[in-house]
Amino acid sequence: MTSTSPAPTLERLGEGATVELISVVKEYSGSRALNELSLTLAPGEFVALLGPSGCGKTTALRSLAGLESIDAGSIRIDGRDVATTPVNRRDIGMVFQQYSLFPHMTVLQNVEFGLQMRRVDAASRRLRAVEALEMVSLDHLAARYAHQLSGGQQQRVALARALVTRPRVLLLDEPLSALDAKVRVSLREEIRRIQTELGITTLFVTHDQEEALAVADRVAVMRAGEIEQIGTPEELYLTPATAFVADFVGVSNRMRGELRSGTVTVRGAQLPSIDPTLPDGPVQAFVRPEDIVFVSAVDARPGDIHGTVASTSFLGSLRRTTVRLDDDTIVSVQHGVEQQYLFGDSVALRLTGRAVASAPETAA
Repeated sequence: MTSTSPAPTLERLGEGATVELISVVKEYSGSRALNELSLTLAPGEFVALLGPSGCGKTTALRSLAGLESIDAGSIRIDGRDVATTPVNRRDIGMVFQQYSLFPHMTVLQNVEFGLQMRRVDAASRRLRAVEALEMVSLDHLAARYAHQLSGGQQQRVALARALVTRPRVLLLDEPLSALDAKVRVSLREEIRRIQTELGITTLFVTHDQEEALAVADRVAVMRAGEIEQIGTPEELYLTPATAFVADFVGVSNRMRGELRSGTVTVRGAQLPSIDPTLPDGPVQAFVRPEDIVFVSAVDARPGDIHGTVASTSFLGSLRRTTVRLDDDTIVSVQHGVEQQYLFGDSVALRLTGRAVASAPETAA
C-alpha cells in the first residue's frame, strides 16, 4: 500500500534534547582547561559560551561533541551519559570556523555526504539535501563547487550539512569569525531564525560579545575553565555578578569610588551597588557609557564632572565620545548623534544614578 503522507521536512523536527555537562574536568599536562564545569541546556534552547581566548569554551564544546575525552564528570543528552559514546552516535550537528567543504563535490553532494555515510537511499538523500539548502536559501546554487561560492555562502552550506542529518543538538564553534562584518550580522540572524524554527538545542561558542548577546537565549561567561555567570543577555549586561563580567560584557568605564552600606559614591554621585555582599571600602566602579550624560551650561549644577573631549566616534545610530577628566581619567560617553563635540571642547558630565557593578580596588 502506498503512503499518501507528505515527505518529512526539516520543519517537522522534534524537540531538541536536554544537554547536561556535570562537573566536567578536562586537563592538559596537569593544567585544568575545564574545572568542574556544569551547564544545562533546556530542549530547544540557544546558549552561547562567551569568554576570552583560553578560557575553555571551545574545550567544553569539543567535549560535548566527543572530540575531546574528559577526565572527570559526566555529559548527558536526554539523561543518557554519552561521555564514552563515539562522535557519530551522539546525534549532534557541528559547524566550525573552517568550512571544510569537499572541493571535488558540488554543494548538493557536500550536503548529502552525511546522509550517505548513514546509508540513506539516494532519493531520500536528494530530497533532504534540497530541503536543507532551501532552509539556508542556497538551493539555486546546488550544482556549484566550493571555490565558486563566497565565504558566507560556504558557511551556509556547512550549516545545511549539519542540519540535514536532523540532529537534536547543534554545536557552533565561532562559525562567523572569518566573515566580514555585514555578512556576519546577516548570517547570525539567519542561524537564529533557523534554530528557532527547528527547535534544535544549540551551543554557540564565540569571543564576540555582540554576537552572543544578539542571538542567545542565555549567555554563559567563562573564565579559567569555569562559568563566571550565566543568564539572559539583559541580566549579564544590567546586573553583572562579578567585576570580570562587568568589564568583559559590553563597554564599561572604571571609576574610583567608595562603597558604604550598599551605596557607591563616585565623584559625588551616589549609585546603588549591584552586589550587596561587597565589603565597605575603596572600589572600582564599572559605569556604562550610557549612564554618563553631557550637561549643558543652562542645566549645570555644583558637583557636575568637568573634562575635555579627547575623541569622538560616529557609530550610526549613536555617538561615543571619550572625555579626559581633570585628574586624567578617561571616560567614554554614549549619546545621541544630535550632540556633537570636537577635540578639545570643555564639557560637563553627570552620572545618571543607575546601579553599578564594583570590585574592591585591590582586586580590580
